[in-house]
Amino acid sequence: MERRGQQPEDAEPPGKDGPSGAPAPPPSPFLEVTCRSSGKVRRFAAGTTARYALHAINRKLDPGAPPALHVEAVRDGEEPVSFGPSAALADYGRGWRLQTVTAQDAPGIHHATRDDTKRGETQAAEDAVARETTRSTSVYIAKIVLAFVFIFLLGGLFTYMLEVLPDMLQTSPTPESL
Repeated sequence: MERRGQQPEDAEPPGKDGPSGAPAPPPSPFLEVTCRSSGKVRRFAAGTTARYALHAINRKLDPGAPPALHVEAVRDGEEPVSFGPSAALADYGRGWRLQTVTAQDAPGIHHATRDDTKRGETQAAEDAVARETTRSTSVYIAKIVLAFVFIFLLGGLFTYMLEVLPDMLQTSPTPESL
């Protein structure tokens, strides 16, 4: 005899859709982002940042195609959800899809052209390398100077000990009375 509210042991638990609906499918191990410039769908692992996805999508674009500016989740009749550069891409469920947004999709917003962006990225990378090289060089020189200071201090200590140690070890004879 079964009690009310309990299910038989062989019954499946209800899914997200309710007791009459089928169980929810397992989450996908990847996310698909549609590139509006090329029309191609790119797959990324769950947890990928939007910055990396944009980088991967933009570097595979054909010359002359407008670069992707950001990734957003869209659904008919809903306000799009934009992903910031460090945000992890996420699947919002049924009906939502991830896609890129280009300068052509968002008119009125001034963005650099792809060539300007590449030049800017190249210049920023060169500046970062120059700063890192200057910093590395100054740290290296400081370490060398510090090593010389320690060597001279150690040499001075040994010299002092060699001068003083014989006097400390020499036994003084007791004065003899007359």
